[in-house]
Amino acid sequence: MPRVLFILSSCSKMGNEDTGWWMSEAAHPWKMLHDAGIEVDFVSPQGGEPPVTGVDMNDPINQEFMKDAIVSEKLKHTIKPEEVDFDKYVAIHFVGGHGACYDFPDNEYLKKLTTRFFESGKIVSAVCHGPSGLLNVKLNNGEYLLKGRTVTGFSDLEEREVKHCYDVPFLLQEEMMLRGCNFILTPNWSDNVQVDGRLLTGQNPQSALSLGKVLVDLIRKYKL
Repeated sequence: MPRVLFILSSCSKMGNEDTGWWMSEAAHPWKMLHDAGIEVDFVSPQGGEPPVTGVDMNDPINQEFMKDAIVSEKLKHTIKPEEVDFDKYVAIHFVGGHGACYDFPDNEYLKKLTTRFFESGKIVSAVCHGPSGLLNVKLNNGEYLLKGRTVTGFSDLEEREVKHCYDVPFLLQEEMMLRGCNFILTPNWSDNVQVDGRLLTGQNPQSALSLGKVLVDLIRKYKL
């Protein structure tokens, strides 16, 4: 059975506000993978039980995800990046939430893990603020992973709409573009998924379900 590794933020605070990983950005891709018979495990920079935000239990997929006994147990005991058994997984997925801006970009273990996934022919996926985990990833040729890639992520316009421009340590779209990528922007809160070979990105929470569907397709396409 193929397995996918979801990366969740361990950061619980953004200034005076609570933050963490965004529920639907894990739950919706999980649903697509789960229904396809693909197992999901969870990792976070600090391990243990990472803080969740964007809690919406009126969403039936969120309900199914959070009430799944296996998922619930795994979320209480996430492993650290340095504990990952690389050979077990066919893809890595960076879940969004503002917390990702704080503890993804400079985590050395996550950067090395992502480089290894990509250069080994596996899939790298990220949604919303999740691409924060891709910002400082370099390939073995010294170039940024994002350089020349067609990607997307949480837009500066969306950040302005939620009024967090001055709370986050950086504007994600701006930083991604500084790495030399081709950033595809669509209207706020529209479903936008970009595929560049084995690199998969989604713009916002509204893109998470579509991203999950594409992730399943890519796993099948590359016979991972």
